[in-house]
Amino acid sequence: MFLIVDDDLAIRTSLRLLLKQAGYAAQAVATPAEALQLIGETPPRLVLLDMNFSLDTSGQDGLTLLREIKQLAPPVPVVLITGWGSIALAVAGMKAGAAEFVTKPWHNEALLQTLRTVLALHEAAPVTDSGDALENAAPAAEETPARQRRQLDQQFNFQNIVGHDARLLHVLRQVGQVAGTDAAVLIEGESGTGKELIAEAIHRNSARRGGPFVKVNLGGIASSLFESEMFGHRRGAFTDAKADRVGRFELANGGTIFLDEIGELELASQVKLLRVLQDRTYEVLGDSKPRRLDIRVIAATNRHLAELVQQGRFREDLFYRINLIAVRLPPLRERPADISLLTQHFINQLRATYQRPALKVGVRARHWLSEQALPGNIRELKNLVERAVLVSGHDELSPEDFQAHAFPTPPRLPNPTSELPAPGTLTLDELEAQVIRQALLHYEGNISRVAKALGLSRGALYRRLEKHGIPYADSPG
Repeated sequence: MFLIVDDDLAIRTSLRLLLKQAGYAAQAVATPAEALQLIGETPPRLVLLDMNFSLDTSGQDGLTLLREIKQLAPPVPVVLITGWGSIALAVAGMKAGAAEFVTKPWHNEALLQTLRTVLALHEAAPVTDSGDALENAAPAAEETPARQRRQLDQQFNFQNIVGHDARLLHVLRQVGQVAGTDAAVLIEGESGTGKELIAEAIHRNSARRGGPFVKVNLGGIASSLFESEMFGHRRGAFTDAKADRVGRFELANGGTIFLDEIGELELASQVKLLRVLQDRTYEVLGDSKPRRLDIRVIAATNRHLAELVQQGRFREDLFYRINLIAVRLPPLRERPADISLLTQHFINQLRATYQRPALKVGVRARHWLSEQALPGNIRELKNLVERAVLVSGHDELSPEDFQAHAFPTPPRLPNPTSELPAPGTLTLDELEAQVIRQALLHYEGNISRVAKALGLSRGALYRRLEKHGIPYADSPG
């Protein structure tokens, strides 16, 4: 049974009818007292709670009731209903334990999809980033990592994802649990850790696998081009619109859209993105007819979005909209046992690419690679291996083949999980500026090489240069 809590009779009636038509039994009440009594007697599968009661337009009564519901029946998921102008209230509700929020006026199918997603997540008991929810579902301790990985591969399609480190296995279990839902997923991890591969795995293991998977690098889209790139435009919509353009959202309709580098998105564009993700509608530039979207959203970032929210550089409401499920990808230094497996994976690919079937990495070279910091993670390891293959005349690669031709890397950032900065040390912004300056010096001002070494798009690097006031003049080559 669903429980609807709303003091408006018309809304209670329409929601009950909608849920009944969708096959859900529902009960509706008008007051907090009635809601708490029913929840105390028989906890519902889900609560649909309006945050704005007529006698309290501030929403404080709604927040109070939400907290009381979570105290009375913590496992019961609560979906909030609020007006677009009260998004801050919805964010406060998410912090207080709500599972999701929808805004008025809602579209019936979008609301039902939200409820189905929340229910699916609740019933799947997804793994949290800390791994606490995994305890009961984790495999027996005596099973080897390789065996655990084989078992996961029998259940799910994880092609091109190499490794069986415990941290990676935790991520794959998490992906397996949430892939079948339509929940928004935020993938966090350093550059080069394989965020796109994880996004593709979520799509491949979802009900949308037959639909499109559209990748968008938001770090490379200027605010002035955001609407044209994402929504599309009609010929003549603006001066340079000489032909119709299909936007990324339309291309992704019926499938999954992967919003990479979402932490680089400018604030003005964040507002437009939030509106689309909330309403699931958009308008093509030059065409005022609203279009509906049926997409799953996966976002990725190498930034700490929570810190950007605190700094006022990322909208908190957008953060909660894309962060229903958070997946943290470990850097390669936290899974050193997988370095050898990844190296062999790349060698297998390069044997076919360069028609060198006898290629292999010697024992000494494997040991040398396992001891490297590899701040560029999997991407850097792949570059190291391919470059060594290209410049070496030997079929068995040695440490010297890697050392002589390795890509120089920018200074390694301290691991935030292993040590906290002492008082008086650099702030994150100062540290970022220092790394960029050193990389510019190292690559003699070549913007493309600096961006590649730092794992950024050129657009994202330019914005950081401007933010920190770092002078630059792109050198050739």
